[in-house]
Amino acid sequence: MGVFLPGSRGPGAARQVAPEPSASRPLVPAISGRAGAGPLLLPFAAAAVACCRGGAAREPAAGTREPPTRKRRVCTAGSRRQLARPPVGPPDRRTRTKSPALAEDAQPTESEKEIYNQVNVVLKDAEGILEDLQSYRGAGHEIREAIQHPADEKLQEKAWGAVVPLVGKLKKFYEFSQRLEAALRGLLGALTSTPYSPTQHLEREQALAKQFAEILHFTLRFDELKMTNPAIQNDFSYYRRTLSRMRINNVPAEGENEVNNELANRMSLFYAEATPMLKTLSDATTKFVSENKNLPIENTTDCLSTMASVCRVMLETPEYRSRFTNEETVSFCLRVMVGVIILYDHVHPVGAFAKTSKIDMKGCIKVLKDQPPNSVEGLLNALRYTTKHLNDETTSKQIRSMLQ
Repeated sequence: MGVFLPGSRGPGAARQVAPEPSASRPLVPAISGRAGAGPLLLPFAAAAVACCRGGAAREPAAGTREPPTRKRRVCTAGSRRQLARPPVGPPDRRTRTKSPALAEDAQPTESEKEIYNQVNVVLKDAEGILEDLQSYRGAGHEIREAIQHPADEKLQEKAWGAVVPLVGKLKKFYEFSQRLEAALRGLLGALTSTPYSPTQHLEREQALAKQFAEILHFTLRFDELKMTNPAIQNDFSYYRRTLSRMRINNVPAEGENEVNNELANRMSLFYAEATPMLKTLSDATTKFVSENKNLPIENTTDCLSTMASVCRVMLETPEYRSRFTNEETVSFCLRVMVGVIILYDHVHPVGAFAKTSKIDMKGCIKVLKDQPPNSVEGLLNALRYTTKHLNDETTSKQIRSMLQ
């Protein structure tokens, strides 16, 4: 398996042999955990850079060398960066002395393949779902005409004929959310199982970590598109009202076989949420923790907090940020960071905003605020309105004011 190459730009790119990473020169950021945890060398950081299409790291100019990073340590307590001497004494048990080689495309190992293949089947359909949602225009004109002229049967038939295929699309989106939920639960089971720590899982199972990040990226993109398209709920509400009226009048409904009453109820609850995909994943993560009581909750929360820290450090550290070749990679990291924060907040007993949280919320919010406002407003709204503990008394006034 090839190592991750900072200069790689796709399958057709010329590949150079990169040296095996070592303790003296890791290829990834050293993330210091809060509450005094030792540095965690996470190849997942480089995976997050490589997994976005076109987002490979920038190749150094010929004859130049990358600046060594072995003495740089990034503090998670804030955005402040400082140079640190190598630690004296025995290493923390969670510290990797040697960071494994990272495949650019994060190919699964034999132990990962079963879960990886199951999740990959779902992710292959994700882009098509987003394209369908982005092109969703709704039947607003036909519905308005039908409502304004209730006695005109032709207009009623025209509106119904326009809405039924759209409801078929909405059904497809909803069913995909159920498949995504199952995929997420499979990944959580693999990335939090004993005997390995969450950090070891992210290092050992890079392909699964990449898929986890891709699910969160898709989720935030889907919800951003849904929130800006009121036609979705308008179309579905009209469909349900018309279907109910048809039943009362004993009129056969063409679309009833497509979405029966029970499914329509579940879909109605799904689309009533401002961020339906994120709500689905939050509920799935909470359910995963409650159903696996023999698994320490820290296995799940530490996995999420570590991913949040990796994304934040890559975004706030010029040394790593400068390797991004396009803004889509930045958007990818931002969405993953926000996604894991929200999942953490729903699962952890005191949430992501408390002082005892392992996520540096001030640093994460600052990273978001440092981006162009129009590009992150949806992500800031997700933190404002889809988290569970933001308004708790344990949340500092400074964090609340940062999100106002």
